[in-house]
Order: sequence, then C-alpha cells, then structure tokens
Amino acid sequence: MSLLLAPWTRLTLLVVLLVGAGVCVLLYEPQRILSEGRPPGLPFGAAVLLFAAGYGVCAAAFVPRPLLNLAAGAVFGIQSGLVAAVGGTVLGAAIAFGLGRVMGQQALRPYLRGRWLQAADGQLSRHGFRSMLAVRLFPGMPFVVANYCASVSRCGWIPFLSATALGVVPNTAAYVIAGANASSPGSPAFLVSFGFIVVSVAAAGAVAWRKRHRLAPPPIHEAAYEQAPQHPPVVTGAPHGP
Repeated sequence: MSLLLAPWTRLTLLVVLLVGAGVCVLLYEPQRILSEGRPPGLPFGAAVLLFAAGYGVCAAAFVPRPLLNLAAGAVFGIQSGLVAAVGGTVLGAAIAFGLGRVMGQQALRPYLRGRWLQAADGQLSRHGFRSMLAVRLFPGMPFVVANYCASVSRCGWIPFLSATALGVVPNTAAYVIAGANASSPGSPAFLVSFGFIVVSVAAAGAVAWRKRHRLAPPPIHEAAYEQAPQHPPVVTGAPHGP
C-alpha cells in the first residue's frame, strides 16, 4: 500500500494516464464536432452542459483549446458558446491542476533547483492570481503545460481557478465569435475577432521578450567573478629603489 502512495509511483501513474488520454484523442478525434455539430434530438441546454463537460475532459487531454473554442461558436453561437467554452476551460484547468497536485507535486518539487524554475515557482507561489491572470490573458504557454506547472507550485486552488475564469474570457470570446461567423469570413465580426487573436499573440510574444532577462541566468564571466575569492593586495616593506 505504501508503494502505491509513493510520490514517484503516483507520478508514473499520472504520466501513463496522460499518455493514454493523448492516444484516445488521436483515435477518437473529438474535434470532429466542428463538422458534425451537436447530436440531433438533444435539448439545447443539455447540449451546452454536455459540451462544456466534454470540453473540460478534452482540454485536460491535450486537445487544442482554439479548436474547441471554434467548435463552441460554430455549434452554439456566441453567447451560449462562450458560456460553454469558459465553463469547459475552467473544468479542464481544474482536472489538470488536481491531477498534477495529487500525483506529481511531491515527486517534482525537489527538482525545482534551476534559476528559471525557482523564479517561476516563486511567482506562482507568492502571486498566484496575478501570475495566472497574466498567463491566461497573454497566451503563449500551452494551456495544459501552464496547468501542470501551476500544480507543482504552491499556488492555491481559488487564485488558480478565479484567474483562469477571468483571464481566458477575451481570447476565448475572440475564437468563439470567429467560429460563429466562420461561414462568412469577410464579415466585420470575423475580421475583428481574427485581428484580436493576432494582436494577442503578438502582445504575448512582446511581453515574453521584454521579461526574458528576469529569468535569464547571469553571464558566465560575471558569475565566475562573483564566486572567485577576492584577496587583499599584499603590502611588503621591501624598498622599491635600486
């Protein structure tokens, strides 16, 4: 029983579970809903709830969120699609965060020794809401990667989920609007939403480029100079003349 509760055993089970989820995504292709739509005869409200639940499972299993957001808009329209997409996003984040926290945190925390890893862990641990909000508002890090990285840190559940629910709204809305207007790509709504997506990606790249020096290791020559012992000059009483 103790072997099953060991940190590395739980981490191995998590890796096996994630690999299995990725294989299922490749085999069953849940993104086919983009072309097939919702099942006929299913009430609209139930379909929205079912889609949100499936969205959460798929998002935790490596299905790209842009595809799911486009599907939400194409199938349910802007308002209901946005509700389903945001709800599914929060559910998927909670699934990944919970799995990482329960099955991977104890095994991986002792290995947070590099400067980059320690800096990221410190930001998430001390400023969980602010850090996660920035990650969600400026898409750059993959959704699943951000979830599992946050789960290894000491970020709390409430800051993580609240920042996720708030931060994903602008970008998710852009994809949902684009999906709802996919049949008319020349419409103003589609062009505006597509432009917002492009601008948000460019802004994320600019922010990452400006902040790169905060996590960058010090130059080798400076680090060596700081670590080298500094000896005081030797003063002798020997005469310097001929």
